[in-house]
Amino acid sequence: MGWFYFILKMKINKSTNLSLDQFINWALYDKVSGYYMKQNPFGKEGDFITAPNITRLFSEIITIWLITFLKSLGSPKKFNLIELGAGNGEMMKVIYETLKNFPEHFSSCNFMIHEKSRYLIEQQKVNLKTEKITWTEDLKKNYKDPTIFLANEFFDALPIKQFFKRQNDWYERFVDLKDPKEAKFYEIKSNIKLVEKKLNFEISKEQNIIEYSPDAFKYLKIISDTIEKNKGGILIIDYGYLNQKMQDTLQAVNNHKYSNILENIGESDITYNVNFNLFQNFINQYKNLDTLLTTQKKFLTSMGILQRAEIVSKDIAFSKKTDLFYRIKRLIDEKQMGELFKVMLIKTKNNKFHTGFQND
Repeated sequence: MGWFYFILKMKINKSTNLSLDQFINWALYDKVSGYYMKQNPFGKEGDFITAPNITRLFSEIITIWLITFLKSLGSPKKFNLIELGAGNGEMMKVIYETLKNFPEHFSSCNFMIHEKSRYLIEQQKVNLKTEKITWTEDLKKNYKDPTIFLANEFFDALPIKQFFKRQNDWYERFVDLKDPKEAKFYEIKSNIKLVEKKLNFEISKEQNIIEYSPDAFKYLKIISDTIEKNKGGILIIDYGYLNQKMQDTLQAVNNHKYSNILENIGESDITYNVNFNLFQNFINQYKNLDTLLTTQKKFLTSMGILQRAEIVSKDIAFSKKTDLFYRIKRLIDEKQMGELFKVMLIKTKNNKFHTGFQND
C-alpha cells in the first residue's frame, strides 16, 4: 500500500524527479506512507533503540544537568522546556518524574513537545498521561520566559540536501522515480552561490561535498533567536563528526540493518551524521551566542552516570546489576555510542555555565 500510494500521489503531482531532501521528506513524513507517520520505529520492534530506551539513567542524568543549568539562569520562576522529536516519550516521561523530586523547578516548568508525526504524538500521550505536558507545532511563539530545548537524535532525522563538486562545478543530487522499482540517483548542475545567498551562510568554502539539512538551519535560527532574546539554551545529542570537511554520510536502516536508500521506501529510516562543525559555524553568526561541545561518553561520565548506577544497583540482584552496567556501557563505550554521539550546548555568551563539558 505504501509504495502504491507513494507513486500514485507522485503522478498526481506530475513529478517523479525529486531533490534528495524532497525525496527523504516523502519517505519519512508522507502522511499516509511515511516511515515516521505510520509506525513506532523505536525499541525492539522498530529499527533502532535510542539512549532513553536503553536505560532510564540517561534521562535522569539529563534532568540533573537541566537543574544545574537552571541555576546558571538564576533558577527562573517560570521556564519552558521543549523536547524536539520526543520519540515514544520515554525521555520526557523520566524527566517529568525526576523533576518532581525538585518541586520548585517542577512547578516552574512549562513542559512541551514539538513532534511532526501524529502517530508518535498519540504514542507519547499514552506513555506520558499528564495534562501538564502540551504539544506545540509553532516554535516561533513569542516566549517571554527562558526556554530550554532538548534534541536527542532529532537533527539526524531531518531531510538533507547533497552537492558534489565535479572539477569546478557543483551538482545537486536528485532521485529519479519514474520506475519505482528501479529508483536511481542523478545529478543536476547547481549555482552554489545562489544556494548560499538563500541560506545567508557560506557553506561551500574548502568543500568537495556539501551535506546539510535546510530544516536544521531553520530550526537553529528559530531556536537561536529565542535563546538570544529570552536566555536559555539547547542541548543537542546526536551522532555526528567534527571535521571541517563534509562527508557523504547518507544511510538507511531497515529491520536493524543498513539497507539501500532507494529500496523499501517508507519502510526504512533514512538518516545522516550531523556535522557539528557546520552547526558551530552557523551559530558563530550570532554575536551573543556560544557553543560547547563534547562526546556522549565525557558528558555522561562527568555528570556522574557511573556513580548513579552504583547507587541504584546496591540492593538489586546481581543479574539486574550486570544488565544495568551493560546498558550503560552501550551509552559510554568508545566503540559503541560513547564517541560516535556528540553533545552540544548552545547558550548565551554571558552565561559561563560549562557543567558536563568541563573535560574539554
